[in-house]
Amino acid sequence: MSRSAKRASAALGRFVAARRGATAVEFSLVALPFFMLLFGVLELGMMFMASTTIEGAVNTAARKIRTGELQTSGSATAAAFKTEVCNNMSWLSSADCSSKLQVDVRTFANFASINVTPPVNNGAIDTTALQFNPGVSCNIVLVRVFYPYTLLAPTFSPGLPDLGPTQKLITAAGAFKNENWGAVSPC
Repeated sequence: MSRSAKRASAALGRFVAARRGATAVEFSLVALPFFMLLFGVLELGMMFMASTTIEGAVNTAARKIRTGELQTSGSATAAAFKTEVCNNMSWLSSADCSSKLQVDVRTFANFASINVTPPVNNGAIDTTALQFNPGVSCNIVLVRVFYPYTLLAPTFSPGLPDLGPTQKLITAAGAFKNENWGAVSPC
């Protein structure tokens, strides 16, 4: 064996036997999956918090429709209802909520005729498909709220409707029969 071959063999042997830097190499192999998992868990947790908060706010605000409080107060408008929902979401700034939140309130003849298709067209909320009709006593009402949630890590894309590459649509809905707040006869 030539002298250069012996040197190469010795260098290879020292390289294989060396343990300095092994931790760095092992960390580099584990770091990417670890941080992807960590950011995925954080993103999912934030979306769950947003979804739960919006759902609670919608249920609280929808109660004012169900009991007739909104209709009889003289402020039965989409803007007043949106303000009511936003006031019940403490973690979201009211300016952000007012500018992004969309409401859709409509009445139906019966529960079977309710349509729950989100009003998304070309990656945006179609505001022309939204309406606000809280109905009168004994009406069946569907209340839906749509909020475009901006993803912190867009590569972790949960199964929600898309609103572009960095946004998902969070929806909260409730269907109910308005209480008999003004009539003497039962519904």
